[in-house]
Amino acid sequence: MNWRAKVELFETIRREYEFGEGTIRGVARKLGVHRRMVREAIGNAVPMARKKPDRPHWKLKPFIPLIEEMLKADLGAPRKQRHTAHRIWQRIKREAAGCEISERSIRKYVRKRRLALGLIGRETYIPQSYPWGLEGQVDWYEAYADLGGERTCLQVFEMRSMAGGGSFHRAYPRATQQAFLEAHELAFRRFGGVFKRLRYDNLKSAVKRILQGHRREETARFIAFRSHWRFEAVFCNPGIDHAHEKGGIEGEAGYFRRNHWVPVPQAKDLEDLNEQLLAACYEDEQRKIAGRELTVGQAVLAEREHLLPLVEEGFDLAEVSFPKVDGLGRVKVRGNFYSAPVRVGLEVQAKVYAGCVEIWHEGQCVARHERCYSRLQEILDLEHYLEPLEHKPGALAGSKPLEQWRKKGRWPASYDQIWEQLMIRHGRQNGTRQMIELLQVGKTHGYETLRRAVESALEMGSCDVSTVRYLVSARQLDRRRPEPIDVGPLCCYERPLPVMTDYDLLLSAKEVMS
Repeated sequence: MNWRAKVELFETIRREYEFGEGTIRGVARKLGVHRRMVREAIGNAVPMARKKPDRPHWKLKPFIPLIEEMLKADLGAPRKQRHTAHRIWQRIKREAAGCEISERSIRKYVRKRRLALGLIGRETYIPQSYPWGLEGQVDWYEAYADLGGERTCLQVFEMRSMAGGGSFHRAYPRATQQAFLEAHELAFRRFGGVFKRLRYDNLKSAVKRILQGHRREETARFIAFRSHWRFEAVFCNPGIDHAHEKGGIEGEAGYFRRNHWVPVPQAKDLEDLNEQLLAACYEDEQRKIAGRELTVGQAVLAEREHLLPLVEEGFDLAEVSFPKVDGLGRVKVRGNFYSAPVRVGLEVQAKVYAGCVEIWHEGQCVARHERCYSRLQEILDLEHYLEPLEHKPGALAGSKPLEQWRKKGRWPASYDQIWEQLMIRHGRQNGTRQMIELLQVGKTHGYETLRRAVESALEMGSCDVSTVRYLVSARQLDRRRPEPIDVGPLCCYERPLPVMTDYDLLLSAKEVMS
């Protein structure tokens, strides 16, 4: 019987007792209820709450001492190394012979005992008020997305305005310091300014060592970055007891994950996913946070004039090293090998960013690769080996750079077709050398232009290198037709054309005289 029905029954009993039968026995007989319920209804119009029996299941009783022993041991164990209810159930099944207790019964009992022992519980939080532009909070969280059809684990940077409620989210393969600093600059541009104070956990990208009290030994690059953008950094206290000092950003992560990471996002690549996340940040500006009069979007606009202005030039985000080019035309950067079109043995400058690695030599960027976050991998570009291959054409077919181009889709089928015809026509060695010559054309004019030219040459039945060269440059030879010009104002300068008839008469007169 639900609560409303029981209240109505109590009312019927009370009326019948007051104006009807007048006795407890008579009311109970007439309404078909127990005399105890009649006495309860007469005593109080509101039914008492039903008491739940507080006794363990009889099957669980023999195992209670073992459970209590495990929970008692958890009192002195690290937080992340305590027993879960599932783990307790597994141990009981393994250590206690003949155990037929269900995991649900274990969970119910363990939760009740943990509350009593103080292992879990609820904490009272104090609402905070933030002036415009004063504080933003920063954190990372983990999420999954399908990039190119492959399920990928990503680290997501988030920054939240505490006064306005606006947020910025950006995903990275790893939570590196380069990603950390780059995301800050993108967030500042999204908000239109810099918060006077940013609150962090003790992230390794910013904190090198935790000292006594609120003091921190920060990393040199973070100090320089903070000085460049002129904001103050505040760090939360370490430990589980202070895990919720920045509840605004933690709540934002939960809200954003539930609303924009469910279902798992689909994207072509990481850049496409980040465009979706930025669009979701702007979409959230339509909502209104409970207890606030303005929408998030209106609050972001109102807060913008209270932020520190953006600096004209961004901070140099690159991590710089000076590796030497090895005998395979590679440099080792962050545990991986990247190709560089520089003579073996020379020292070059490597700049590591969140998404790419650049190789510089004599003030010029000679190579740019997508950053690899694995270890001992080779990231090779076939373009960087074209000059050595001119002297060693036989190495092209089995080269690792060619294999990587094929995997990335940078080697279309038309290249294999014309390469095969060149080898049939000129022999394997000379045909491969001419194929390398064609790739040099792509290096100069672009590989998409080269692909179209090769396909056009094959359609015409030609595999000659000069034909491909002509087709590559043919579009550059086209000239636009000049647009007609209105010469109306120039009509005042028109003069009549000379008449040659008088000259003809002069010639005829000369002939007569002679």
